[in-house]
Amino acid sequence: MPDAAKIVPYSELRTRVRDIFAAYRMPPADADRVSECLVEADVRGIASHGVNRVPIYTKRFRLKLVNPKPALKITAPTPVATHVDGDNGMGFIVATRAMAAAIDSARTFGIGMALASHSNHFGIAANYLLQALDASMASMVFTNASPAMPIWGGRTPFLGTSPLGMAVPGGNQQPPLVLDMATAVAARGKIRRAAERGESIPEGWALDEQGRPTTDAAAAYKGILLPLAGPKGSGLSLMMEALGGVMSGAAFGGEVKNQYLD
Repeated sequence: MPDAAKIVPYSELRTRVRDIFAAYRMPPADADRVSECLVEADVRGIASHGVNRVPIYTKRFRLKLVNPKPALKITAPTPVATHVDGDNGMGFIVATRAMAAAIDSARTFGIGMALASHSNHFGIAANYLLQALDASMASMVFTNASPAMPIWGGRTPFLGTSPLGMAVPGGNQQPPLVLDMATAVAARGKIRRAAERGESIPEGWALDEQGRPTTDAAAAYKGILLPLAGPKGSGLSLMMEALGGVMSGAAFGGEVKNQYLD
């Protein structure tokens, strides 16, 4: 059992995380949204994308690699399509605004699409799926990510473990269906977290730098992750590059930066 003295109540944790980001000059509403997204990841059992990421996000603020007060530029080339230029803001804020725009279009036209560029890591895709569910709408969320997987059959990292997220509201007071998955066997954040803790990973998750199967999380993080279901996961990740990168005007094709290295 965990030490009760180390357990932080949900509301207190939300406040603590919000105050940390507010101290980095984020607007109060934005700091609260980041806090909500990070704590939600932990509540959903995805600790690799939860409050343990606060240090890297704040470090990037200190290094002036991320804009804490972005001036988002919203354009609508068609009534059902919106583009959000994130002005190098936190991905949580940019993605939230993009989903809000898609929801607004869908309320009027029955469908909405939003693309985003000049953004950063946005945590779990489920955050934005839940945003659509709150509006009683089905949704899909795609993004590409920094190179971690090879094109199927290769050894050079090129594709990201790019998430595929989908959600459909429940009916008659039934729970919704929510899918949020990496296109790799496991999300890279899980391997990084295992490496930080000195833990091993299951066989079949990754290869080391020499292309050998490994259960050493540190060696896996330096090597390559394996795609989900072989060529199928590789193909899905390639499509995430096209949908989340090329179509939005964002980085793609191996140009997406790893926030822990760049």
